[in-house]
Formats: sequence, structure tokens, C-alpha cells
Amino acid sequence: MSNQTTLAVLAIFIGLTLGALLFLPFVAVSYRRRGQVTLGRTVLWVAAVVYFQAIWIYTLAPLPDPADIQCVGAILDPMATVRDVEHAFQSPGSPLRKPELLQVVLNVLLFMPFGFFVRVLGNRGVVISLLTGFGISLLVELTQLTGVWGLYPCAYRFFDVGDLMTNTTGAVLGSVVGLIVPARYRGLEVSLDPDTPRPVTRGRRALAMLCDWFGFTLLSGALAVMMQLGLHYLASERQDLLNSGFSGTVSTLVAGSVWLALILATGRSVGDLAVQVRYAGSTMPQVAARVLRWLGGIAGITVIGLAGTVGPVVSSLLFVTACVSFFFTRNGRGLPGVLSGQELQDAREPRDSSASDLTYRTAE
Repeated sequence: MSNQTTLAVLAIFIGLTLGALLFLPFVAVSYRRRGQVTLGRTVLWVAAVVYFQAIWIYTLAPLPDPADIQCVGAILDPMATVRDVEHAFQSPGSPLRKPELLQVVLNVLLFMPFGFFVRVLGNRGVVISLLTGFGISLLVELTQLTGVWGLYPCAYRFFDVGDLMTNTTGAVLGSVVGLIVPARYRGLEVSLDPDTPRPVTRGRRALAMLCDWFGFTLLSGALAVMMQLGLHYLASERQDLLNSGFSGTVSTLVAGSVWLALILATGRSVGDLAVQVRYAGSTMPQVAARVLRWLGGIAGITVIGLAGTVGPVVSSLLFVTACVSFFFTRNGRGLPGVLSGQELQDAREPRDSSASDLTYRTAE
């Protein structure tokens, strides 16, 4: 595998990992700023995250061995790039095969996605694309000029004013290309006010479940790692404790308690809050309904799995029941709704809306 391919794979891996970490905040912000999440914008945001990782990875990597670097200077003549292009066209052979022209073209193409994302995702025009494109390009060039900000004793890649020009040109062209995307799909423009209630569809409920799964997994996983590191330094002689799964058990209980506290306080899980839905309309006491709503969700089911030898069996049965009930209950209210006797509604609906009034506002 070539170095360029390796760097591309690394950029995609890091970008997708970062995208997964930002998934929950992305959904929450989208619902509050646009009132919904669309597949197209989600794909574009993932592509943007991967793209920005690629810029820095191609700027910094592969990092050379300090003993092997060759110090280089700076190219401060802005006309050097123009002369390179002229030479490519004037010398014998196809200009497209000349490295001087290819470098200019690639520098322009490298920043065209930047301008496109600024236009489509940020709803900003050519001037902002030019200024931010120049700023990012300057940051890249300064990183190279300073030897990765002092990590190396000197610059091992050229600081090139010509690159600033071509990168900025690419950002401007990308912004112009972004005009082909219809205005209703760009930036913050939405067809409805973000505070306008929308139907609670099965897909929206599935997105809430996915957010709960992501959030609960990330929280419990982070807690487990921190606990394991703490035990390693504070109780390194207790190898049995390190290998017993103690960290995983405690972190799951803590994460489950966080989910329970949130549902008891608000009636909504992290996923419910992210996609702006809530359960309402139960005839049983509010506290009991909220505890049952927690038991039917990812946090409660996972915590039940910790209860001795029978816990995993019960947890597995509940998980299967939750998956099946998602498909066979109104708008995917699932096991939490069945246990608590509640229906799903848009959280932007008036608080006094009863469950019996929800039918016309929900979608099967």
C-alpha cells in the first residue's frame, strides 16, 4: 500500500471515528436549529469531518525521523507559481504530465471541498470562503514553516506563497460550485420553523434509540477506561481486581444511574432530548411510568444484565422484545411505551396534550 493510500485510509478512519463521537451532539443541534435531521446533510457533515482530517494528515504525515530531515526555506515569490505554469505549457510534451502544473491543479482541487462545505453547510458566500480558505491555508503553511510548531528544529516542507494563492482560489471555486445545490438544502434554511411540531415517525424514534445507544456506550466505555487506568496505578498489585471486570460493572451502573436520573427529572432519555420527543399520557403515577420507561430502554436493559446468572438471560429477552415491539407499536414507541403505558409525541407540542389527541400528529 502506497503512502498516499495509507494516509487516505487513516484520514477516513479518524474522520469516521470523530464523526461517531460527534453524532449525538450533531443530532441534538440539528433538531434545535433546523427542526430535523436529513440523510443528505448527515452525509455531507461526515464528508466534511473526513475532509478536514485529511487536510491535516496530509500536512503533517508522514512525520519524518528528526535525524533524517532536510531543512528547507520558504518560497516568498508569488510569481513563482505563474512561471511554473508557463513553463509547463511552453516545454515539450503534454502540460498535464508536468509536475509543476499538476501541483497547482492539485492545490486548487484540495481546497475546493472547503469552499463547497462553507457554502452548503455554513450558508456562507464567496467572501467568507475566501477569508476562511486563506486562513486555513496560512495555518497549514505556518505549520510547515515552523517545523510543526517547534516539534522539529527546522522546516522540512516548503512554506510557499503560491500554495496560499492556489488553495484560496480552490476555496472560492468550491463556493461557486456550491451554488448548484438548491437553496432549500443549504445552510440553515428550513421549510418550517424549528419550533414547529413534526410527526413522530418510526424513523425518528429509531434515531432516538441510536442516540441513546451511542451516548450510553460512550459514557460507560469512557468511565470503564478511566477506572481501569486508576486501578492500574492505585491497585496494581491486585491483578484479580484488574481482570475481574470490576471497572466494566461499575461504569455500567454509573451510566445507567445517569440515564435513570435524567429520565426521572425530565421524563426523557438522552435520545429523546436529542430528537425532541417525549412520552406522555400514562394513567399510572409519573415516577412509576418514568422508571418503567427507563427499564425498557438501553440503560435499564443493560443494567439488568448485571444481575447475577439470570440477569443476562432476562436482559437478552428484554432486548429482543424491545426490537420486536419497535416494529409493532404505534410510531415505534416500543418497550418503554408499552411498559409505561405512554404514547410518543413531539416535545414541542403543548404540555397539556393528552395521549388520545396524538393520533393525528403521529405517523405510523
